Amino acid sequence: MEDIQYRIKAWWSSGRTGIARTDSAPSAIHFTAPPRFGGLEGRWTPEDLLLTAVASCYTTTFRALAEYSQFEYADLEVEVDASARKADSGYRFNEIITRPSLTLTSEEGRDRASRLLHKTQELCLVARALSVSHRLEPTIQIHKAAQT
Repeated sequence: MEDIQYRIKAWWSSGRTGIARTDSAPSAIHFTAPPRFGGLEGRWTPEDLLLTAVASCYTTTFRALAEYSQFEYADLEVEVDASARKADSGYRFNEIITRPSLTLTSEEGRDRASRLLHKTQELCLVARALSVSHRLEPTIQIHKAAQT
């Protein structure tokens, strides 16, 4: 099987900002260091982009699994939190927590939903690439349609 290739290009544009671009998206992303490290307010940071990669990978992987499994759901929201601390040589993430919140239309799919949420964590390419402890804390809720 042939390797799938991914590529982005990033460069420091001027002052305290940089730009990243990829051939797969029309818009560039402007980024900076976190404000606590001299970056500008209101710009994406590499740390934000890492957590965005985790959340978006989880979301797209779940959608693909659900479609393949013919599993219907009303909504999926994914929150990703991380903590970092000073290490011997710079800073290091010590934990990333993915919190998917899945909304179903009936109680019947709860067990299957739980299995799919955990399977998604196992298959997400970005999560698998990280060496830091990465916990999954899913929530499943039932959306009852309004009676008219």
